[in-house]
Amino acid sequence: MKISFLLHNAYGIGGTITTTFNLAHALAERHEVEIVSVLRHREHPNFTLDPRVSLRPLVDLRQEKNHPLHLRPAGVFPRAEYRYGQYSELTDQRIAECLATIDADVVIGTRPGLNVHLALQAPEHVVRIGQEHLTLDNHPPRLRTTLRRAYRRLDALTTVTEADAAAYRRKMWLPGVRVEALPNSVPDPVLPAVDGTAKVVVAAGRLVPVKRYDLLIEAFAMVAAEHPDWQLRIYGKGEQHDRLRQLVMDLRLWNNVFLMGAAAPMEGEWVKGSIAAAASNFEPFGMTIVEAMRCGLPVVSTDCPYGPGEIIEDGVDGRLVPVGDRDALGAALLELVRDDEGRRRMGRAALRNARRFAPGPVVEQAERLFTEAVSARRAGRPVVQERARVHRALASQGFAARDAAFASASSALRMVRKGQR
Repeated sequence: MKISFLLHNAYGIGGTITTTFNLAHALAERHEVEIVSVLRHREHPNFTLDPRVSLRPLVDLRQEKNHPLHLRPAGVFPRAEYRYGQYSELTDQRIAECLATIDADVVIGTRPGLNVHLALQAPEHVVRIGQEHLTLDNHPPRLRTTLRRAYRRLDALTTVTEADAAAYRRKMWLPGVRVEALPNSVPDPVLPAVDGTAKVVVAAGRLVPVKRYDLLIEAFAMVAAEHPDWQLRIYGKGEQHDRLRQLVMDLRLWNNVFLMGAAAPMEGEWVKGSIAAAASNFEPFGMTIVEAMRCGLPVVSTDCPYGPGEIIEDGVDGRLVPVGDRDALGAALLELVRDDEGRRRMGRAALRNARRFAPGPVVEQAERLFTEAVSARRAGRPVVQERARVHRALASQGFAARDAAFASASSALRMVRKGQR
């Protein structure tokens, strides 16, 4: 089977890129796999790509940033999608050309806007799999309205959590489209698991407001006050770097909290710690949580929608605390810092429980989905036979009407504001 992934920018850094590379590498054991990167801005990807996986860019920004067509707005890529500003008439054209000539059995879109391209433009012989790496509820009403129409032409849609899959089934009404939770996978660790003796808490991710590193730093101040020999190391880069550095200075934590910059891969840094921490307001999955657990670290995390609660078993392999609760986060960290044996026991449980996110089980599920989808398309039938469920249809129509109303109101408000300028 030939499998193609349609990715925003394979040359950047981010969770979607990481999980796409991970899945592509695992599938390449038994299949022909390629990654099509819509954009390219550097010579080589940040992450190492398995030589069995081919990579081809469609628009090279180093030469084509000022291409006349790239200066015109996109017409296919949804305007309400977060990345819309990076797409153009040129990307519309290149994606359409790519899909028209693609020889893959299965093409997998990796974000809503690309899923729309896939749904509308892929040829009939191609199995169309849309991936959702965020959540349905996180998308604005205008985008949900667009997706509601386009996604009916997909064969299947995968989400990273069961909760989001349930939301799609309840709110979108996609008859004949298989909606299935397919978690992200993390490769088997290369380094030995941690022994829980290092006096280090590790966190990783983009330094952006939703990740709430400010809350984590403030919570860690409670740890540093009682255990000044412990450190918090935060890996990543982003817009909040200077603000977080100033917070460290204001709290006089310069000997305890360190902004380490980006690291890829992170495994070599996870194993230097004994506890992992995540303080997000919102986390569609929680890739770094799984990465840390696979290295034997218990994770203290906010119980935000949707991922952490499906990954961490509170009190067994980590701790879940209320979103935005600095004191609860600090208390949970202190609990593990104080209890050496409890910390090590949770770390062993984390290592054991995170094996369900190893490439083997995830790839087996993905292969089963792809194989069934290919068979269904060749037979000219839907991947899933959706029985008529009046209550589900009515419920989804209610959500659709609400989204359409919000979208219309937002559009009217924009027109009013534009007229006032």
